Amino acid sequence: MFQIKICGITTVEDALLAAEAGADAIGLNFYAQSPRCVSPEGAQEIGRGITSGWGVQLHGDEPPAAIRDVRHLTKTPVVRAFRCRGSNLADVAGYLAECRNLDAMPDAILLDAFAPGSYGGTGHVVDWPVVGSRGEQLFGLPLILAGGLTPDNVAQAIATARPNAVDVASGVESSPGKKDPAKVRAFVAAAKAAFTESARGD
Repeated sequence: MFQIKICGITTVEDALLAAEAGADAIGLNFYAQSPRCVSPEGAQEIGRGITSGWGVQLHGDEPPAAIRDVRHLTKTPVVRAFRCRGSNLADVAGYLAECRNLDAMPDAILLDAFAPGSYGGTGHVVDWPVVGSRGEQLFGLPLILAGGLTPDNVAQAIATARPNAVDVASGVESSPGKKDPAKVRAFVAAAKAAFTESARGD
């Protein structure tokens, strides 16, 4: 399981930047309406520039059975992303209960903020205290926190929400789809320090 993911990578240059900064995962977006969308050919080019495994993140409205089907087809880990509405995780918990009944639990879940018509990269923030007090609602699955994270707030987000990993896109960009080297490095450094501090407190 990774701890720090730089999402919305669109070039080999930015993929290498993320790796050099110390991130241990990148994300490629195939949603056609996203400014960070890459073509299959672009993804292959980026993939040739890095030496890592692959995984699949479902970030739409896929039913629980889709998790089982995707894992069977790809033989890779599957992350299910949720766009959180309001100040509770009841919808997420209900979805995961269905997954359990179908033997289709994801390998991890990602919590992002809801924004109409968007699937990630909006800059909106999740309710960190709600996530931090999640109890058993998420069935003990590894949690990736996304939504409005920046170099300035990621440490507080980690301390409050207590995720297993963080995922950032717009918070480290100079423009949509183009990563800012200074922001990427600052984000990774801040997140690493916060995870280290969190581990000391456990």
